Amino acid sequence: MRALVLTRHKDPLVERDVPEPIVGEFRQILPYTLPRTLGHDVAGTVLAVGSAVRSFAPGDEVWSRPPTEHIGTFAERIAVPESDVAPKPAGISMAEAGSLPLVALTAWQALVERGGLQAGQTVLIHAGSGGVGTIAIQLAKHLGATVVTTASARNADFLRELGADVVIDYHTDDLDTLSGVDLVLDSVGGETLEKSLRVLKRGGKAIGITGPPDPAFASDAGLNIVVRTAIAVISRKIRRRAAKADVSYEFLFMHPDGGQLREIAALIENGALRPVVGRTITFDEIPEALSAMSAGGNRGKIVATRPVA
Repeated sequence: MRALVLTRHKDPLVERDVPEPIVGEFRQILPYTLPRTLGHDVAGTVLAVGSAVRSFAPGDEVWSRPPTEHIGTFAERIAVPESDVAPKPAGISMAEAGSLPLVALTAWQALVERGGLQAGQTVLIHAGSGGVGTIAIQLAKHLGATVVTTASARNADFLRELGADVVIDYHTDDLDTLSGVDLVLDSVGGETLEKSLRVLKRGGKAIGITGPPDPAFASDAGLNIVVRTAIAVISRKIRRRAAKADVSYEFLFMHPDGGQLREIAALIENGALRPVVGRTITFDEIPEALSAMSAGGNRGKIVATRPVA
């Protein structure tokens, strides 16, 4: 089958004919070996199931974020563990569903699972017009929080429509005008993350999805002592600054979860969340789109449609 494969780090993707995925056989281990088919989101129709599968049958419409060790959605077909699959939300297109698993799970795990965001609290969501940001804003508003976000001025009205109460232009406005924030969802890192610690109230929490990774992540991931030590060193500065401000910092590496996708689907079906698809591309346009993404300025997600066999 056709697939887009990474053959060398930092090289463009190339199209290859790769073997069909086999249902039930998942023996890959980290770290990744090359060549590797990329792609972390998928929505489509079940073609076949393993003998132990009970929740799904051929013909079912589903969505998923395959587990990290089994990614590969830039292809015609993929095999995914049953536990990481959920029925596709009703009322949205396959392309819209395909835009959501990774970003929706990231937003859910940051705000609900890790952040414990409650009604009446204030959350700062960086990069509000991006894939994670557009969903996190809607979810935070659904939870009853006051939502502050950063974005370019041209996206301000759009983000207010999604539920943002305050939109800060990251080109000109200073975060130091903020205070008393309960939770920060940071997807920028660096100086932005450091400034974000200063706007948190005492006991507040910053959750980063771009890093630096922290020792808790290294431990949960089962990394060896050398890597754990390196991660502790890399994150020491931000953890010390957080401790000095009497706040906390956590790194979030999103994990697949079919159960959470079912909860998210319910929010989509009742109108609390809606997908934001910036544009739809063909399978052949994926490499070019990935290169263009590095320039930023995208609103929502870019979705590739299934290649023609």
